Amino acid sequence: MTRRTWLGVLAVPLVGLVAGAGALAWAHGGGGMRHSMMKRFVASMLDDALDRAQVTPEQRTQVHAVRDRVFAGVEEHHKTRGARLEEALALFEADRVDPARVEALRRAREEHHAKMAGAIEQAIVEVHDILTAPQRKALADYVREHHRSHAR
Repeated sequence: MTRRTWLGVLAVPLVGLVAGAGALAWAHGGGGMRHSMMKRFVASMLDDALDRAQVTPEQRTQVHAVRDRVFAGVEEHHKTRGARLEEALALFEADRVDPARVEALRRAREEHHAKMAGAIEQAIVEVHDILTAPQRKALADYVREHHRSHAR
């Protein structure tokens, strides 16, 4: 193997190690509380945007169902982080790095990210279909306005 290949092979467990250390610190340092706080923050922002769009109670219920499915996918991801971290650490601690296991770890992570991206894309399509054109415009304007203020 070339030096570049070895660096790539080692990068996966090292990135996993750094990410895992952050995840452990997050989990053991009140991360559950932070996670639920972020979930409430996102839900609140969505409700503010829906208020601005003047959605009907039925539309709000439908959008909340979509939101809850996305939240459930994120929760599932958080439940499996510990196992993924342990697998990366075991690979890193081994006397020799097994390129096949590194590749399998990378592939699993990419598959999971693709699954999450698909769920979010599906949520966007569903919410698009729930709202009227003026409501979508109001929601998009709300996002633009808040994105600008957070970017500063």
